[in-house]
Amino acid sequence: MKLKHFLIVCGIALASSAHAADMPELKVGMDPTFEPYEYKLPDGKLVGFDVDFANAICAEIKKRCVFVEQAWAGIIPSLMAKKYDVIISSLTINEDRKKVVLFTDKYSGAPNRMVAKHGSGIDGSVTSVAGKKIGVVRGSSQEAYAKKVYEKAGAIVVGYDTTQDSYLDIVAGRVDAVIASVLEVKTGLLNKSEGKGFEFVGADLDDPIIFGMGSGIALRKQDIKLKDQLNAAIKAIRANGTYKKINDKYFDFDGYGK
Repeated sequence: MKLKHFLIVCGIALASSAHAADMPELKVGMDPTFEPYEYKLPDGKLVGFDVDFANAICAEIKKRCVFVEQAWAGIIPSLMAKKYDVIISSLTINEDRKKVVLFTDKYSGAPNRMVAKHGSGIDGSVTSVAGKKIGVVRGSSQEAYAKKVYEKAGAIVVGYDTTQDSYLDIVAGRVDAVIASVLEVKTGLLNKSEGKGFEFVGADLDDPIIFGMGSGIALRKQDIKLKDQLNAAIKAIRANGTYKKINDKYFDFDGYGK
């Protein structure tokens, strides 16, 4: 490359970087422990469906995404404390959460199921888990469901900070079953060598009050204008093919759900 052309290319790159730096920020709260939605590569890079989705939304509303890592149990309290502007972290829209935060329209949806060791005798029914330990993430909709349905039937609900911790314990035999998103369990456990011998048991878990209608972006109640902008952005990227491109990068089916 000639020096003149090299300087032109460098100038364009620097101008683009400067332009991006000048864009207003949208601080996005995220718990990067939910592969394939949000997780870290060995080098620490943040990747996943929600990361790409968030960046596409930011581009649509002409803002620059700044990701703020937050453990799941504190993800809503930290939004209320203004640690970030929104939560994009596969947060299920349900009635209890709607009392505290404002949600956009749904942007994704995946069923939840129980996973257990093959031959364990656990079939997803309440009778099969009596006296058994069920692993869930603390503060999750899966935990709410497990306590509502299985704990009353005599199961012991064990809370974890991350799904990875629950997978370690089910492999080690310290819990008998785990409840999580189907996609998450496939990627984080069943498709890995340590997941050999484990399987989904029972049907998809269905409770519209707890599991609601898919995942949405959460905001503080007063941020109505931002909610409207984000809803318009969700519709735009679904219409122009950007959403499908992101979806197909991570899933072999429509991750938007029903």
